[in-house]
Amino acid sequence: MSAWVDQIFAADQAAQGGVVRRSRDSVDQMASMAEIITEAQGRQFHVLETGDQVVILCHPGEVVIHC
Repeated sequence: MSAWVDQIFAADQAAQGGVVRRSRDSVDQMASMAEIITEAQGRQFHVLETGDQVVILCHPGEVVIHC
């Protein structure tokens, strides 16, 4: 895993069960979606992609999309 991915998952928001957001371009330049997804799955987090953003929900709880 890259140091950049380590930094994402070490962020205060991640440690507190919050939300971490990065641009898809940054993910592609600094790491890969596969790395992000693998690390998130190992932590039972959720990864969403919307527009040009990658959003990581840093908790294992259920995800419900209302609209």
